[in-house]
Amino acid sequence: MRAGGMVGWLAGYRAGVRMDKAEREELRRLVADFGRWGRLAQDVRHWHRAVQQAATAVEGGLRDRSVVVERSGQAAWRVLALRANDRDVVRRLKERATLPATTPTDDALLRLLIDDAPRAVADLAPMLDVRRYLVGPARKQAAATAAIFLRDRHAEATAAGGPERLGHLGVPSAPSDPARDSVRDLLDPSLRFALLAERTGGTPELVERTGRERGPAGRVAPQREPAGWTGPEPELVDRSVFGGLPAALATIDRVMTGEAPYRSAAREAGEQVRQREVQRILRGMPVDALRTVTRDRFRLGPLTDAGITSVQDVLHHGVSLQALPGVGETSARRLIGAAHTLRQTTYDDTPVRLDVDHRHPETTHLLRCLAEWDAHRRTHGAATDLDRAAELAPLGRTIDRRTSHLLVVPIRGLAASGLRESIEIVKRRAELLGRSTAPGRRNLRADPWDDFLARPADYLAMLAELGFATGEENAAHGDLPDEIIQAVRDQALDGAHLTASLRGYQSFAARFALVQRKVIVGDEMGLGKTVEAIAVLAHLRSRGSRHFLVVCPAAVMTNWVREISGKSRLLPHRVHGPGRESAARAWRRDGGVAVTTYETLAWWAPQLRELPELACVVVDEAHYVKNPQAQRSIRTKELVARADRAILLTGTPLENKVDEFRNLASYVRPDLTVDTTDPSPARFRRQIAPAYLRRNQDDVLDELPELIEVEEWLPMSSADTTRYREAVERGNFMRMRQAAMLAAAESTKVQRLVEIVREAAENERRVIVFSHFREVLDLVARTLPGPVFGPLTGSVPANHRQRMVDEFSAARHGAVLVAQIVAGGVGLNIQSASVVVICEPQLKPTTEAQAVARAHRMGQVQSVQVHRLLSEEGVDQRITELLAGKRRIFDDFARVSDTADASPEAVDLSEAELVQEVVAAERQRLLAPAPDLPPQPAPS
Repeated sequence: MRAGGMVGWLAGYRAGVRMDKAEREELRRLVADFGRWGRLAQDVRHWHRAVQQAATAVEGGLRDRSVVVERSGQAAWRVLALRANDRDVVRRLKERATLPATTPTDDALLRLLIDDAPRAVADLAPMLDVRRYLVGPARKQAAATAAIFLRDRHAEATAAGGPERLGHLGVPSAPSDPARDSVRDLLDPSLRFALLAERTGGTPELVERTGRERGPAGRVAPQREPAGWTGPEPELVDRSVFGGLPAALATIDRVMTGEAPYRSAAREAGEQVRQREVQRILRGMPVDALRTVTRDRFRLGPLTDAGITSVQDVLHHGVSLQALPGVGETSARRLIGAAHTLRQTTYDDTPVRLDVDHRHPETTHLLRCLAEWDAHRRTHGAATDLDRAAELAPLGRTIDRRTSHLLVVPIRGLAASGLRESIEIVKRRAELLGRSTAPGRRNLRADPWDDFLARPADYLAMLAELGFATGEENAAHGDLPDEIIQAVRDQALDGAHLTASLRGYQSFAARFALVQRKVIVGDEMGLGKTVEAIAVLAHLRSRGSRHFLVVCPAAVMTNWVREISGKSRLLPHRVHGPGRESAARAWRRDGGVAVTTYETLAWWAPQLRELPELACVVVDEAHYVKNPQAQRSIRTKELVARADRAILLTGTPLENKVDEFRNLASYVRPDLTVDTTDPSPARFRRQIAPAYLRRNQDDVLDELPELIEVEEWLPMSSADTTRYREAVERGNFMRMRQAAMLAAAESTKVQRLVEIVREAAENERRVIVFSHFREVLDLVARTLPGPVFGPLTGSVPANHRQRMVDEFSAARHGAVLVAQIVAGGVGLNIQSASVVVICEPQLKPTTEAQAVARAHRMGQVQSVQVHRLLSEEGVDQRITELLAGKRRIFDDFARVSDTADASPEAVDLSEAELVQEVVAAERQRLLAPAPDLPPQPAPS
């Protein structure tokens, strides 16, 4: 029926004309078309909704299975353990992704066919059958309107290709092939997997809004990242990475459960030490102190009359105070409250100290508990690794033998590589713990103080792990901004190649160097910059790097080689002296840590330019290259620029030499802009914070006084060697011991001593220099800069000795007290000094211990640094080796003998025995003819 005919029919109907048969047949054909199209539209809508709902359901199921893994107390990744049968999930998501996209025109067509057309058909129906004779005027008019509506919409749908469009909407745009489905497809943005939206700057809802934007021809455009999206991409982690994680976590849990009683006992013992120390402090706190925490005007006379003179006495008597004349219930209650307030304040401010000069029974018990705890697990680097295990525990519970991959979605900017790193650390820690057996008490020393003195760093690390040395946490950060601090906290530190225990602040410095890549570490002298750098190299070695380089002054080269060997599993190569070429070849071939000097670098620099990989260069005593015009500075700067990472070490505070320090900062971060027009140290520190970290001992060592002992193995200068050989030729043992000091400014030991004194002055410390020999003391007193007091020798009267010490204590920082070790090492308290230098090894270890104890004792407010100056060849090495052997024998003897245990002098060698052995060995080494030459006649 034509449109004009329909209009005519409606007009005729209103005039009383009836619809003829042809017109009814035409309308029935329209109704049939709309019925057929409506069923197709219903199928399309049901299919689309079913696919969407199924995809949403499987997404929800996967999210429910996922876990959030934390790093340093904050959510870092959402991780989903995937299985082979999760290919069905992929299929559902692909079905949704391949749904034909509907345009606004399509949506209008579906509404017409599913909602509007059926209503019009219902209105028209009475006029198409025998009921038309019974229809009233109103329904007839509605039917006429419906007929026009259907006729017009039918014409529009047909002209627009509506039936063909329905067929398109009902067919997937890309038929799925289940055989090709893989969990890796989850990373395909076109799947619009909502879980991937849980990243920095994104939410699932935002993805739903942005992910349905249309591309050409009505296709769904690939999922776009929301505006402001930042951070790394989601990743799939293969089973080869996480396969052993559940077993590793189980091993750690089993071992930690087994050692839990020992840890608990150590914790209780530490609390007991703290409580007893608080009691001692409160016993010395007069009752007058109660007035400082309250506004009440106490009448203290009744307390003192009753013999209650300290705050501890008030706590001890408690409520019985009200029975005292003149006190009463109210006053007693207020007195007790004030005493408890003082007690809590004292408790909060009192660290757990291990004081060798006051070996209280509770402290000895604590040391024994710590030793037993240590005997049941390996503590080196354990604290950080165990934190990682706790963070991974929820993930471990979701992994089983069916898990094929982990889908890792970064939440706040940490890449999946950080999670892989944590997994490797935990697996390696589990391996270490699994191999170790609980040795029990058989390996514990008879006196725990001996073990503490042998390895104090391990004990202090355990105390820190128990929470008794928490004050260093914030100070460990130096002046770093919050974002760098958080990044450092997030950085894992792999201790697999490290054999030393790290303090919390040392671990922070190592992780700072890893995060910032090229830095200056300016920790105060004695905080352990060397072990911090070694920890970085050990971590990088565990990550596959092989070649590392240390550039240092010749005076500390031997010390670096010894520290690398003693504190890590890295292989050191001494690229210096006659064997430098073979050492350089071995390093290039085998990897490890090459240790060289600034001078040797002039020879080696051209060869280093050809090395394809230099993972990290460490520049020790970096103030040596502060002058940018010096050749060694130019060579070092080039080396730092070539290396992947660099660490410059210096103990000089940055406030003292801003211009020189700015030069150093430019080596590691030439991009930093440092404004020197503002002289404020705080401003300067903020500007160079990304490249510089410095902590002072007072900031990070709450358990002061700590004893930090450093063996400085030094080469002999040519002048030293000449004097030493002459002494050996004469068989003069005492002259042999002094030879390395008597060349004054030409002596390597004296040069190093001057450096120590200058650095001590810059760090606001005073120095005691001990030697057995008067000639050495006189030479030192003439050579050292700054105010020098002494020599303090046995010939100085006792009252004059104390006056000398008092004048030294009142002098400015950098002052030096020169003392004969047998005189100044006994009977004097010299807490004003915090740096001790011993110029040569003593024949009795007790002599050195007594000398060190002059500064390392109660009343000392700074940690005590002990520097032992030792020549790497000759008498010093011989004496050290002989005494070490004797100590080992004594250790075995002392474990079963109370007599030996009570007699530390048993370790001392007789002088005659040592002299004979050392002189003979040195004459053989230096004076014996070469084996392939005939004996030479003695000179006439």
